[in-house]
Amino acid sequence: MVTATHSGYRLISDHVFAAVRQNLVSNQKAFFAQRTYKPGEVVAYFSAGAILNEPTYLTVQVGIDKHIMLQPEHLQYINHSCDPNVFFDTFAMQIVALKEIAEGDEMTFFYPSTEWDMAQPFTCFCGCSNCLGEIRGAAHINPEILSTYTLTRFIQQQLHDRSNKEKRA
Repeated sequence: MVTATHSGYRLISDHVFAAVRQNLVSNQKAFFAQRTYKPGEVVAYFSAGAILNEPTYLTVQVGIDKHIMLQPEHLQYINHSCDPNVFFDTFAMQIVALKEIAEGDEMTFFYPSTEWDMAQPFTCFCGCSNCLGEIRGAAHINPEILSTYTLTRFIQQQLHDRSNKEKRA
């Protein structure tokens, strides 16, 4: 797990509950806890800064053709991990801790938990034992694997609809 106490980071912005830091080698920005969180605890609330019909690298999907730009914007620096410690609950519009998060830990979420078919797929290098490698969205992941993750209502509905179509075929 990456922690902010590593000397390879510089502070970009401080938001009391968490801070955006930049890796001095890769220049990648990440979001680090500034306090401890317990599983189920609300880390932050968010809203839709803008609603788009098409996904972008920075949007979070909330419907078939509905993608939101996060507000506050600093939440966009919560990076992906195949072993996430936070979840974007797009129904309650809050970020929830999935497991214990210590002060200084990087906050990460599972991108396919909100994204059906991603605008910019990528190869994951999170390094966890269950790393999925290519991240393209929930539509491209075996439902048995997805069942091990916390998923938004939208993704759950997409999986249900797909399952029903397959049963009828």
